[in-house]
Parts: sequence; C-alpha cells; structure tokens
Amino acid sequence: MRFEGKTALVVGGTLGIGRAAAERLAREGATVITGGREPEAGLAGDVRDEGYAQALVERCGTLDVLVYTAGVQRYGTVETTAPETWDEVFGVNVRGAYLVARAAVPALRERGGGAIVIVSSVQATASQTGVAAYTASKGALSALVRAMALDHVRDGIRVNAVAPGSVDTPMLRWAAERFRGDGSAEDQVAAWGRMHPLGRVASADEVAAAIAYLASDDASAITGAELRVDGGLLAGLSVELPE
Repeated sequence: MRFEGKTALVVGGTLGIGRAAAERLAREGATVITGGREPEAGLAGDVRDEGYAQALVERCGTLDVLVYTAGVQRYGTVETTAPETWDEVFGVNVRGAYLVARAAVPALRERGGGAIVIVSSVQATASQTGVAAYTASKGALSALVRAMALDHVRDGIRVNAVAPGSVDTPMLRWAAERFRGDGSAEDQVAAWGRMHPLGRVASADEVAAAIAYLASDDASAITGAELRVDGGLLAGLSVELPE
C-alpha cells in the first residue's frame, strides 16, 4: 500500500502500459484518475489540447503522482513521413507530456512535492529503421525528463522515465498484424521477443511495476533517471563470437 492516501493521474490509462499502471497504483492504495482518448477514460479528450491537460489535473483535486503513458507509433523515414504525421507523433508523445506536466507541477508543488513518471522507449537511445518520428519523439521525451528533474528538484518533485523494449500491448499487436507477412501476429510477436536476450517481450504489468517503483518513496533518491525494462535489449552488441 505504498500509495495509500495519494492521488495519481495516469494519462493514457485505458490501454496497454497505462491501464496496467493505473491498476497497479490502485491496488497499492492510490486514488487513480485516468485520461485518454477512449470513452472509458475517467476524462476523455485529446492530450494535445491545453484545456484538456488542465481539466485532467483539476479533476484530481490534489495530486501526488503523474504518469504519462500516452503515445502513438507511426512508421516512415524522414523522406516518407508526411509533415502532418510528424506533427501527430510529436503532438501526442511530446506536446501532450509537456502540457500535462505544465498543469501538474503547481498541483504537485502544493502537496510539498511528488513524482512524475513518463514512458519513453529504448528507441530514445537506439533506433530501428523506419521509425524516424517515433524515435525522435522518444529522444525528446527522455531529454525533457532530465530538464524537468533539474528544474523542479527544489519543489520536491522527482521526474523519471521508464524505457521499455517490446511490450505486449495493443500497439505492439497492431504492429505485428501489419508486419506479420504470411505468418500470424502471434508468430511476429514471438519473433520480436526472440530478439531480446530475455527471449520474450515484456508484459504491460512488468512495465507497470517499474513505474510504480519510480513513483513510490522507495525511489526517493532517484530523479532524472531512465529505467530500462527491455529484456536486456540494449545491453549487448549484435556481433557475436563464433562457437
């Protein structure tokens, strides 16, 4: 019950990692408000809208924890990505995080501090091909986390990122369906899992556990950090010695 008596706002909290994080925080005692595009969100709307970001924070009353998991994935190089697609990715992945954090900081300060956890990606550090907008947006998110951590440390606000590898979420399943070729989406997810040293993709619950840790007082000395939940993906090099 690490969050008993605390209020948490989970943006993107109706699907995938966000839903798992909301459920995890609630199980540990938090009063959880969720925001997202889906009708089942506690308050549905577009994270790119400044008024929506403010409404989310006001809906909470008091605020102790902000978790930002909203995100979109689009494929393309800089040559093949349309400007409107680039703007969509940065709008949801980066502008949304900025707007919600901007609204949340005063509320967190009023409580004497709190925690912000933003879901970035291993692709903030290393990129696959054909995801120029997504990779650039996640790199911007990780940089934003570092900036906010320094700017608001005296407010008692800790700001950290979680950087997952492949996670079994609706977004990954959508990608698997797109790239499955003659196989099944399940086969494609398994193939991506085998690319991770752990041999599988992560579950949303496993990422939620990392989010809950960073949001809790167990991580009281951690700010400006990026916690990878990537099954060892970035730990190794693709070059191997012959057997």
